[in-house]
Amino acid sequence: MLSRRSATSGTAIQLTGKNKMENEISQACMAAAEHLADAVDALHFSEPTTHIYNPLRYAWAGHRSYLTQHAGDRKKVIFLGMNPGPFGMAQTGVPFGEISLVRDWVGVDVAIERPVNEHPKRPIDGFACTRSEVSGRRLWGLFAEKYPDARDFFADHFVANYCPLVFMEATGRNRTPDKLPAVESAALYAACDAHLRTLVDVLRPTWIIGVGAFAETRAKVALEGYDLQTARILHPSPASPAANRGWAQQAEKQLKALGVW
Repeated sequence: MLSRRSATSGTAIQLTGKNKMENEISQACMAAAEHLADAVDALHFSEPTTHIYNPLRYAWAGHRSYLTQHAGDRKKVIFLGMNPGPFGMAQTGVPFGEISLVRDWVGVDVAIERPVNEHPKRPIDGFACTRSEVSGRRLWGLFAEKYPDARDFFADHFVANYCPLVFMEATGRNRTPDKLPAVESAALYAACDAHLRTLVDVLRPTWIIGVGAFAETRAKVALEGYDLQTARILHPSPASPAANRGWAQQAEKQLKALGVW
């Protein structure tokens, strides 16, 4: 029998036998995601935030499929993003969820519902969405190039987002969690920190790799006292001039320098 005790909560997860272990791990990840969805749904956000999407609700079928297929065993590395992109996880329920790669490589292709209070400029079309999530195309594209069979990647790696919510202003402009007022971000970060700790307790990684500085910083705060290594790679966003100069080559070089790859 294996068990791991949270460095902060003292909660022990008992695991016995490989099949039961895999089932319990994915089930624990799903329970943690559901708890996070409840926690963030209870929060309140003020203008200029006018619309909030929680893909752990309306896109739960996609997220559940992702966890069921790929969160069933221990991981060496968790890649951690900031929050869902409007044409990625917001559409598919999968972090950095570029449609074609999620469907054809990750292996998730399900019906996605629509959020409450949908912004007319940010419709949720699920897997029928024709827009590209550039960050996701770059991130999953690198993984798919290095690991043609997704099972080989997910044997040791997992991709998660720190925050599950999409924030928008009245114009439809995206609003990232780091732009929220401190009084709002404090409560949000508390919920997201707790979820990240649970995810680490369950998946037991050696590395947390922040995809960008924000994710790395939040991981260091949330996981203080944990016996693991935290670092970051360049964020693949097209808004970053550096990322537009051969992001995949730079990220792979960073991962090799760290000793992750």
